[in-house]
Amino acid sequence: MLNGTLYYHFSSKEEIFNFLVEEGMKLLKNSIEIKIQKCETTKDKIRAVMLIQVKAVIKYRSVLSIIFSQIYGNEARNKICVDKVSEYIDVVKEIIDEGIEKGEIKKCNSRFIAYTIFSLTSTIMMYTNTDDYDIPEIYKECEDAVFGKNFL
Repeated sequence: MLNGTLYYHFSSKEEIFNFLVEEGMKLLKNSIEIKIQKCETTKDKIRAVMLIQVKAVIKYRSVLSIIFSQIYGNEARNKICVDKVSEYIDVVKEIIDEGIEKGEIKKCNSRFIAYTIFSLTSTIMMYTNTDDYDIPEIYKECEDAVFGKNFL
């Protein structure tokens, strides 16, 4: 019954996959764009990004697992995943670039830092293999890693 209903809206597994990737990354980008509007400083915006990412990795583990498992390769679905992650990274990069321009954070390779923040929070999926996790504690670890004296 479920398959029939699902394929009423989608013509193939590939179309379902594309929808999940597109909507998953759009949800993440939109959440960040809404949340950072309330932040005054670049560091507060980056903190908001990290908290949203931590929550998303825990809440949407299955969708993000699909995306991460398909990042590498030369198939069409690999390219879609890379493109959607890259679009998301661009949002974070813009926040970092704005902070550099305002002098709120030190000059750095903003694309690399955006990927680093994304990677840091994404690896939480491996760290939180069970339902036993504490979002504030995990977020604090990420915050300490990013805002330590040698990073931002």
